[in-house]
Amino acid sequence: MADTLTPVAENKCFGGWHKRFRHASAVLDCTMTFAVFLPPQAEGGARVPVLYWLSGLTCTDENFMQKAGAMRLAAELGIALVAPDTSPRGDGVPGDPDGAWDFGHGAGFYLNATEAPYDRHYRMHDYVVHELPALVEEALPVSDRRSVSGHSMGGHGALVCALRNPGRYRSVSAFAPIVNPTQVPWGEKAFSRYLGPDRDRWREWDACALLAEAPERLPLLVDQGGGDSFLNTQLQPEALRDAAAAAGHPLELRQQPGYDHSYYFIATFIDDHLRHHAAALTG
Repeated sequence: MADTLTPVAENKCFGGWHKRFRHASAVLDCTMTFAVFLPPQAEGGARVPVLYWLSGLTCTDENFMQKAGAMRLAAELGIALVAPDTSPRGDGVPGDPDGAWDFGHGAGFYLNATEAPYDRHYRMHDYVVHELPALVEEALPVSDRRSVSGHSMGGHGALVCALRNPGRYRSVSAFAPIVNPTQVPWGEKAFSRYLGPDRDRWREWDACALLAEAPERLPLLVDQGGGDSFLNTQLQPEALRDAAAAAGHPLELRQQPGYDHSYYFIATFIDDHLRHHAAALTG
């Protein structure tokens, strides 16, 4: 499997290496690109734990690596960072028929689509949970000690990946996640097209619904900016607070006054999240 990775770029950074790779994904039936930061502790083949980062709507693997400011502390902590793309792409991959930014290319929502024509390619859940980790763990000096985090649509993805796959991750966190996608416009648009009209099937990809029967109680760390323009219409973190309280699930929901939905917000608090994950990955 290792020889299926095609190098795209590499940059020395904080004693480690930022690298981009391209590969043919069997799960998504298209070519995918992802980025990885290997800390200096990975030199010589030593295997280091990994934080998988899932980005939000319109993003690619590059947004987090270039804007979050995560590599300095990741190098100190000895944690690799892996950032996949946010959706399948390519000429044969259907997007939004009207070219909208909140569906299709750049908006895979980290689920497994069941509705044509999206079911052939839009299986981002299986890609980020299974195919991509198997690939990087075989080809790169990283271990199977995994954590997951993300932002907005990717925050939704991180929560759902952890809740649906007990034992797969050591820790989970999110920035401004779409916590209750079955009840907000972004989620309703995506789920109706990817999953069809049956709302009961949507609940399988909704963090608030999954909390009620989660067999594992990984503590959730969530940061939400109080100045986020999507706060009330799309994010609604109080729904996650209520669902966690009802289920008795540990949640630290931090409201950060004045912060918006941008990477300025993420860069401000990313160190807290890296330390949260390091305690589980290396402690």
